[in-house]
Amino acid sequence: MAELVKVGFEEEDVHRPTDALQGPIVVGQVLSLVKEPQSNGKTINWCQVRVVPEGQEQKLTGKGIDPSGVQGIICGAHNFVEGDKVVVTLPGAVLPGNFQISARKTYGHLSAGMIASVRELGIGEDHDGILVLSRIGLDPEVGTDAMELLGLYDQAAEINVTPDRGYAFSIRGVAREYAHATGTTFTDPAAKVQVPAELSGGYGVKLNDDAPIYGKPGCDRFVARTVRGVDATRPTPPWMVSRLRLAGIRSISLPVDISNYVMLELGQPTHCYDLDKLSGDIVVRRAAAGEKITTLDDKERTLDAEDLLITDDSGAIGIAGVMGGAATEVGDSTSNILVEAAHFDEVSISRSRRRHKLPSEASKRFERGVDWQVAGVAAQRVVDLLVELAGGTADTTGTDVGTAPDTVTIELPAGFAAARIGIDFTEEQIVTSLEDLGAAVVKNDGGWTVTAPSWRHDLETKEDLSEEIARLVGYDKIPATLPVAPPGRGLTRVQQQRRRLIQALADAGLTEVLSYPFVSKAANDTFGVAEESAARSAVKLANPISEEQGYLRTSILPGLIEVAKRNHSRGFRDLALFESGLVFLPGGTVGTASIPPLGAKPADDVLDALYDGVPAQPFHVAAVLTGHDSPVAAAHTPRVWDWADALDVARLAGDVLGVELVVTQGSHQAFHPGRAARLSLRSGEVVGYAGELHPKLLAAADMPARSVALELNADALFNAAPDVIVARHISPFPVATQDVALVVPADVPADDVLAALREGAGELLEDVALFDVYAGKGIEDGKKSLAFGLRFRAADRTLTADEASAARESAVALAAERFGAVQR
Repeated sequence: MAELVKVGFEEEDVHRPTDALQGPIVVGQVLSLVKEPQSNGKTINWCQVRVVPEGQEQKLTGKGIDPSGVQGIICGAHNFVEGDKVVVTLPGAVLPGNFQISARKTYGHLSAGMIASVRELGIGEDHDGILVLSRIGLDPEVGTDAMELLGLYDQAAEINVTPDRGYAFSIRGVAREYAHATGTTFTDPAAKVQVPAELSGGYGVKLNDDAPIYGKPGCDRFVARTVRGVDATRPTPPWMVSRLRLAGIRSISLPVDISNYVMLELGQPTHCYDLDKLSGDIVVRRAAAGEKITTLDDKERTLDAEDLLITDDSGAIGIAGVMGGAATEVGDSTSNILVEAAHFDEVSISRSRRRHKLPSEASKRFERGVDWQVAGVAAQRVVDLLVELAGGTADTTGTDVGTAPDTVTIELPAGFAAARIGIDFTEEQIVTSLEDLGAAVVKNDGGWTVTAPSWRHDLETKEDLSEEIARLVGYDKIPATLPVAPPGRGLTRVQQQRRRLIQALADAGLTEVLSYPFVSKAANDTFGVAEESAARSAVKLANPISEEQGYLRTSILPGLIEVAKRNHSRGFRDLALFESGLVFLPGGTVGTASIPPLGAKPADDVLDALYDGVPAQPFHVAAVLTGHDSPVAAAHTPRVWDWADALDVARLAGDVLGVELVVTQGSHQAFHPGRAARLSLRSGEVVGYAGELHPKLLAAADMPARSVALELNADALFNAAPDVIVARHISPFPVATQDVALVVPADVPADDVLAALREGAGELLEDVALFDVYAGKGIEDGKKSLAFGLRFRAADRTLTADEASAARESAVALAAERFGAVQR
């Protein structure tokens, strides 16, 4: 396995029948058989079975082993007679399932062993009776090691084959790679098959796919050979059954087993038709819409117009490269067989297989690419085995129609592989590696002209050849060189800001979550724009994971609310969640009319058009707070999150970036009509909203009432943030505090009044904050009282009470001038 790993195959497993099956298991001959009816209505056979050749001594020892070489065994099966040779598991043997064989007294006898069935040996499913060796064409000497006879010492290595290396789905392909890895000589099994130089006069075949759907004909070669007088009931040889079993394929019948065996050997799927059930010429064509076929699994399938079919005068007799039809299936009565070996288009087979949900060993190979050249060899190999094992006679005539695909020729410059891989390959290494692949290599002035082998559909460019050279020379030969860190200053300004913002929210006790960026149209309509009647636009997904989530998000809040809702449904009630990520805001143009071709850099105007069609994707941050701010504890009553907490989180985001957010009364259809704040920059640009979510929205989502949320355009905050945040100077002088309560019209925003106080107070004002809003008794209708706390401090002296009062009066005067504010 290590050698195969060297050439790029991943080891999956090693299958050893002996892991579950241990001897002594030998060939025995039934000397006598006495039927003994039992009181329970069952009849058992008391058998004397010879397990060593007559005249020889028993060399095995142990409890229950009879030195005479004749074992007394109880058997409940009735499909054998005296003289039959059978498989005997002697005391000490272990069968699959850790079933240990020992001598035991039963039905009045000491039974020392067991006559085994194929199911008990783990080599088949038939449990109707024991395995009689003569019925599978064997007549071994008594005492022969049955495990060796049945191929149970064989082992199989399971490897993972990547989709671009379909040739490795065969012993032929893996053997070639093993030869590459070990440096041994590869002997192509296809070269050992004697194929007629030319075939003609065989069964009529027509390829009718004149209008290819996927760029090339669905079938470009069809080989048909005829074998007559076969005995389809003959048993499959144990060596073939063993090899098929190790490959994960169960034995079905001799003709089918031969077809599967050749597929494993050469990588070319073949199919056997009952010749006498065919009517008229075989025609390979596309299906008619609504046409039906009953496949070998006895299911009727309705075909698509893109399905490639094998047909005769009766209609469809197989889905090409996927599965044959039941109408022409080979059975026990079959005596004449038509062998098919064809080459089909990979895309056509792949889509039919997916369309009908019908995976098969054949389609697995066809959709990865099969060697066009090996079809005739595979057909001949099946014919030879049918003649040898099934007693058939091959017709000298045959059919081989189709046109070979163009060979792939690649120019490989002399220094290209070295520059690409980073190692100086010698000319001998390059040429030898490519020739070992099966490629034809011709030297030219600038390097080599390489013709790819017919089984390597993945070799199309000089880059492909370079990778193959590196693989065969050995990846371990490539020197390990640590990359040099490019000069720079670490994270960019925006990267630093993102990290600072996200870390600050986490440090504040919020939990970061991640939701899908796919939302419904209704969610975008609700959260994407503030006004209910405003124009909406969103990117619709061509292939959504569900129709309910068919759009890219224009707001983070829908996904965040879904996360909160899911947590609530599972008992988590007190939540403070946040998420950061991109939203998608399409402009007037989305996408482009065409995609530029590969292999060349598009012109600047083409690139500009491509970028113009990409929707704007600003970075947003959002949070949802539900339940309480802390757990219940002794002597502590937790507080319910409210709209002020949402504003605090928004202000925290601004503070950590050095951006002052202007908070004003806002209106957004996703938020409560009277408990929502609009968040803006000093320039007037709106960067988000915060507050209590709309009651109807919370009820529809089964969320707790009074849940709050916020969302900010973080990119706008990053752009407004200063490059360096300067810490505020800490004055050594004491602060002077003064409070003021102002009565203003109810429709005047508190932030506007606060801004007037800040401006009017002048440079002595260090901070001003709103700490109370009151409307009611003592305040006339249409008015409200706003209470502010003002902090005054001078940088060079201790302020007197008169200086602080004068500054406060100036602030109140400006508020009175602008809003008619009156002190309470």
